[in-house]
Amino acid sequence: MAGQTRTRGQEYRAPADCPVCGEHLSVTRLGCPGCGSELGGVFSTCDYCALDDADAELLRVFLVSRGNMREVEKHLGVSYPTARARFTQLLTTLGLAEPERPSAPTRDQILADVAAGRLSPAEAQQLLVGGADS
Repeated sequence: MAGQTRTRGQEYRAPADCPVCGEHLSVTRLGCPGCGSELGGVFSTCDYCALDDADAELLRVFLVSRGNMREVEKHLGVSYPTARARFTQLLTTLGLAEPERPSAPTRDQILADVAAGRLSPAEAQQLLVGGADS
């Protein structure tokens, strides 16, 4: 690695994807620094090990604060919406984010759609009785 001096015992984070083709990399060899033993095979990887330093720190702070986003906000020195957005991005990176569901139309939106001719009064009644927010 050009420009980096490696001190004895320093470890680097393993890449998750192949730098040539982009496929997910497999761990095929483990080694013991104490005795030099090596074990070969195909081993499962850790979902959290591929996080960059910023995401790993965000996850650590979230866990230490027991999920309190206000504490995460204070630690990061950002606004609450920014802390939530970063955490949502972390969940997306880990494949844990729930897909956003479209919100139900409000009463005013339904009435505006009827006035514009996009909905019939019967369709609007079904939506309103079905529990749309006002």
